Amino acid sequence: MFGVVFPNRSFPMDISTFAQIDTFHWVLDMNTFVGEAYDQVRDLCIFLLNGFTLPPEKALAVYIQSPGSPFVFCGAVTVARPSAVLTLSWPEPGAGGTLQLTADAQPLSAKIGVSVEDLASLPSLDVAAEKRIEGLAMKVGENLFNFMQSFCGVDGSKLVVPMDILDRWFKKFQERAKRDPEYLKGFAL
Repeated sequence: MFGVVFPNRSFPMDISTFAQIDTFHWVLDMNTFVGEAYDQVRDLCIFLLNGFTLPPEKALAVYIQSPGSPFVFCGAVTVARPSAVLTLSWPEPGAGGTLQLTADAQPLSAKIGVSVEDLASLPSLDVAAEKRIEGLAMKVGENLFNFMQSFCGVDGSKLVVPMDILDRWFKKFQERAKRDPEYLKGFAL
């Protein structure tokens, strides 16, 4: 059905490496793979195997879970997008408030979950890419704010800026990008 590779860490692994919870859910216990160093595993490549047909309205969703935290969605693959390299942004351990151990409890471990889900119910196929775009937008917005702030006047409780401030900022932004090719790289995450 599917396979995974941890870039620079593993050979391809198929579905048999995962424990099947039910017909549509699988879990990989990271303790068996890397022990407590799960948070050093930063990327996962997931792919549909040849010959497997997932209905077009379905997706294989990937989730991660640090010890004691809830599962967090990372991304998904579909028939139209049969493979993906997903960034694993592990949540803080115990973020779910369930790190209480008893003498007979199994040790908590990090997990990667895969499930068949309706494509329409998923927030995005690549959460990390969305966060990079959001971060880029925040950096550009911060650059604009700082530029505008240097021209602000105060009128009571309002900030007043010149009418052409956006044009001036954009022109300066473009000129700097043309002069210094490294400038735009400062906005990348």
